[in-house]
Amino acid sequence: DDDNDDVAPMSESDQSALRKEIADLEVFYNLAISVTHNAKGKALLTALDKAFATPNLPRKAIIFTESRRTQDYLQRLLLDSPHKDGVVLFNGSNNDPGSRKIYAEWLERHEGTDKVTGSKTADMRSALVDYFRDEGKIMIATEAGSEGINLQFCALVVNYDLPWNPQRIEQRIGRCHRYGQKHDVVVVNFLNRKNEADQRVFQLLSEKFHLFEGVFGASDDVLGTIESGVDFEKRIAEIYQKCRTQDEIKSCFDQLQLELSAQINDSMSRTRQQLLENFDQEVHDKLRFHQETGNANRTRYEKMLMDVTRYALDGKASFVANTNDAFTLQESPFPTTTDIPLGLYELPRRSGDAHLYRLGHPLAQGIIKQIKDQPAVPTEVVFDLSNAKPKVSALQPFAGKSGNLLLSILTIEALGQAEDYLIFAADTDEGILLEEDCAWRMLSLSVRSSEPVGAIETAPLRAYTEKRQASIKQSISERNGKFFEDEAAKLDGWAEDLKITLERDIKDMDRQIREAKRAASLSLTLEEKLAGQKQIKSLESQRSAKRRTLFDAQDEIDHKRETLIADIEQKLMQNMTLKEVFCVRWRLA
Repeated sequence: DDDNDDVAPMSESDQSALRKEIADLEVFYNLAISVTHNAKGKALLTALDKAFATPNLPRKAIIFTESRRTQDYLQRLLLDSPHKDGVVLFNGSNNDPGSRKIYAEWLERHEGTDKVTGSKTADMRSALVDYFRDEGKIMIATEAGSEGINLQFCALVVNYDLPWNPQRIEQRIGRCHRYGQKHDVVVVNFLNRKNEADQRVFQLLSEKFHLFEGVFGASDDVLGTIESGVDFEKRIAEIYQKCRTQDEIKSCFDQLQLELSAQINDSMSRTRQQLLENFDQEVHDKLRFHQETGNANRTRYEKMLMDVTRYALDGKASFVANTNDAFTLQESPFPTTTDIPLGLYELPRRSGDAHLYRLGHPLAQGIIKQIKDQPAVPTEVVFDLSNAKPKVSALQPFAGKSGNLLLSILTIEALGQAEDYLIFAADTDEGILLEEDCAWRMLSLSVRSSEPVGAIETAPLRAYTEKRQASIKQSISERNGKFFEDEAAKLDGWAEDLKITLERDIKDMDRQIREAKRAASLSLTLEEKLAGQKQIKSLESQRSAKRRTLFDAQDEIDHKRETLIADIEQKLMQNMTLKEVFCVRWRLA
């Protein structure tokens, strides 16, 4: 090449530098291939062993990686471990042999159903998720696995590679921590403790963004106060690229943390304080706070659970002073139950030796059943409204008044499923009927005193309860009507699409037959005429098959419509049960 004639020869110093760089690369290469043990991979197996040994936690895990190469390594690692069964990959292409096999079996299983959309990408994702839910144990996913799929049946998220973008982490956790999840989601993060930059990144994600706390939701508020996660990720990348010493890393991260504090801590603390000082309980119920704000962050149901637990375990447990989220169980209230260990319980769990207390825990379930089974005794209850913190504005007009309150539970059973509705009915001695929400909030107040009373007049409350029962039944009927309308529209749309497609195919077959007949009539030799007639016969057979398919499709549509009508009729055959839970005389002091 003539152009190379003008290239100046390398100087001796450049050649020396090049030889040194080549030598360094050879050293790095030899060091890399000499590594036969991966401590991070071994730690992953240990984490899975511990997680799968945890009682009441599903034996499923989603492991997120940043690259396909790491994904392939983890697959090899797991296939050579006790966790080899039920490993499935999830990435942008999903073209590995295992995924193709799962996809082929899924297509065969759902052939002719609405689950098959015709889009290979969408159907492949559905096939892999269905396999993970029904048969798989571990899914190894790249970033493609953190978007657009629901894994509410999985409660263990492993960030094998921890991304720097907090919004990507939120997406990963959100795959499992979503509506329908029945367990507390456990998040396991891997980081190099000897790497100063890695430690500071995790510190920011954990302490500033609250991404890994027991109560999810704080991170939503925090992420809304900063710039995009992409910008944050770029800032982290710049620190990794330009900082070479530990002091440089510390200085840059301190500056970044200072900026984040200005964006997050100051503005959120100021706004939160204003809300705490000026709004009442109704507003507080709609806000989510981080654990550090104390009992104000507990949800209504968690507060109720802990209050009921404190009442039921009187004399059998000691509660941590000044808190309502931890207690030490000293004696089991259910001696015959073996899955209720003694010791420290926390909600949420903050220490490694504590048991995680939640609504689904056997202890909580036993306490709730025990209290529900207790006979209700008519009682007069004095609620402390004046000292309620935060205040309950909805009840202020009834301060100093008294009346009656009836709580009933309406159970509706249909198609083997049951729905429960709590019906609150309360009035004053002057005959003023309270809104149900007011009655509900009254029960959240502290009790000054209570004592049994005689019979309570409940006729007006029972009349209101019957009206609410009829209203609930009407709303269910309207919901079923909307369901029927939607399903019928889907069925009609599917039928119309199928009919148009088949009729178009039949018309196309008619055109081909006419052309074949025309060509056969113009044939000169006997052989050409016979070949033409064979082609015509074949096309006519295909057209007949299409017509039969159209008739069969119409039969299938009619069958589906009959099934839909039968399902709705079954839903109309409801078994409704109304049970009074308790009735009290109330007074707001």
